[in-house]
Amino acid sequence: MAATMTRLAVLLVLGLALGGCAGRAAGVLVAGPTTEGASKVDLLVATTRARTAQPGILFNGERATEVSTTEIVVSIPPDANRKVGQVQWPKKLPPDPAKEFSTVSITPLTRPEASRAWVKRNMPENRRMLIFVHGFNNKYEDAVYRFAQIVHDSRADVAPVIFTWPSRATIFDYNYDKESTNYSRDALEELLRVAARDPAVGEITVMAHSMGSWLTIEALRQMAIRDGRVAKKISNVILASPDLDVDVFQKQLDAMGADKPKFTIFVSRDDRALTISRTISGNIDRLGQIDPTQEPYRSSLEKEGITVIDLTALKGADQLNHGKFAESPEVVQLLGNRLIAGQTVTDSDVGLGERIGGIALGTAQTVGTAAGIAVSTPILIFDPTTRENYGGQFERLGRSVSNTVGSAVVQ
Repeated sequence: MAATMTRLAVLLVLGLALGGCAGRAAGVLVAGPTTEGASKVDLLVATTRARTAQPGILFNGERATEVSTTEIVVSIPPDANRKVGQVQWPKKLPPDPAKEFSTVSITPLTRPEASRAWVKRNMPENRRMLIFVHGFNNKYEDAVYRFAQIVHDSRADVAPVIFTWPSRATIFDYNYDKESTNYSRDALEELLRVAARDPAVGEITVMAHSMGSWLTIEALRQMAIRDGRVAKKISNVILASPDLDVDVFQKQLDAMGADKPKFTIFVSRDDRALTISRTISGNIDRLGQIDPTQEPYRSSLEKEGITVIDLTALKGADQLNHGKFAESPEVVQLLGNRLIAGQTVTDSDVGLGERIGGIALGTAQTVGTAAGIAVSTPILIFDPTTRENYGGQFERLGRSVSNTVGSAVVQ
């Protein structure tokens, strides 16, 4: 019976995922032109994937014995020609840079000094680095273009680095992908350690999605065990739709000790991908699907000082509701204006809003030199300050939200 349910669950995900790559060109990582008005995002890409001789692919989903590092510059079409939160994949090659993402240049960085030179050249005045770790079912080019989109749309003032691990990018290779994250733990830990030791780097934010959250937390846990603490420069960790067993996550946090980074978690109880993950993982809650208003999670989050951003009531752009953090214009702006900059987001920063039933937020305040953003989207922020200031009122708000969106949640 359990095996049958697992097969049905996987087939459901497959059915929902089909069509995502329809009409999309393959082999997009070939250097080509950009166009007037397009933006360029310069990425440092580190990977434990194996190289391939296939044109425009660079790396496949198999495992390499050594880490490879590449500089890739991605062209993003003018804002007037695209929807924020979406990757405009080329329908054919060569791409139309006026309307589609394209690759401007690809430069292998075979020596450590080349990577250090990239960091120095791309480091902004605030000396902040953003390291992104992608999730399950991602090709190399998927990870590169998605991260370029996040960096561009969030307007984050950072040196953008992506760590991409060996995913075979098929629905039926969940277990292979999970083992590939374990295979890559030491490599990510070393990347984080090298970045933290670089004098050009001031602060590091690590952002991980889905299964990449497991890899990220394991690397940080290992670092804390080896070195006595997570490197001080790693000040902020953002987990988006984390595919993490909640019990294991607590043990990982405990292993990091008291001097751990600040954590922010994006959750959504209607995340269908995590529903399937829970089904095939012994029906243990996944961290990215918890209800932060309910026990035992409410007390645990408060004790750890973790901020939770609940996107359950936010309409997702994909059928799985697994990529809301990157696809919602309001959320990616929130990422850039506050979270990636290492600042704590609280409900008092954006306003509780008066329409409790509609779960509306007010206007975000100006932060530093960044303009305030008008947020009129169903986002709830659960943070220690909010819980302390609003007490029972906030709990009633959370219950109201749960009741409002309950019918949309996949159990």
